[in-house]
Amino acid sequence: MNLGQVRPDENALWSFGPHDISVAGQLLAEGRGSVSAHGESYLQPGIEDVVFLTMEFTSGVMAHVQRSWLDPHKERRLTVVGSKRMVVFDDMQPREKLKVYDKGVDRPPDYGSYGESLTIREGDIFSPRTPNVEPLHAELRHFAAVARREATPLSGLESGVNVVRVLAAASESLADGGRPVSARK
Repeated sequence: MNLGQVRPDENALWSFGPHDISVAGQLLAEGRGSVSAHGESYLQPGIEDVVFLTMEFTSGVMAHVQRSWLDPHKERRLTVVGSKRMVVFDDMQPREKLKVYDKGVDRPPDYGSYGESLTIREGDIFSPRTPNVEPLHAELRHFAAVARREATPLSGLESGVNVVRVLAAASESLADGGRPVSARK
């Protein structure tokens, strides 16, 4: 999100969304079931500057993406909530971009209903050292290595097709008031 360049020929989803869709696909390595998207056009009719995208994967896992040209904060943050830990990657931080939180909800083995006790677990926060590399530089270096046949692509044609498939389904959902649309092959 960022108060930044507003484009006259694409909405915030197509401008900012491909990276998020690709990352979700790489992290989960599974098929998407459906997507739904809601958005509004505040600056230009028919070009959404604010978009909320929800992707549902075949396992039941969900990913939520918020994209906007109209946010006063420049934000590039990814939060992953797991069954044992939570991870936050904040690309805008100069140091400690990655934090692992030992937090969660513990469920007793014989849990049967809400009346039984779910307990919140508060643990340590760990920030592993991560290299401070400019992402576009790393991407171009990898692209050149692949072009020279010195490396195997980290993502290929199938990944790109899947991203466009999700963007197209999300656009259909946007046009139809947020109705879930299948993003399967």
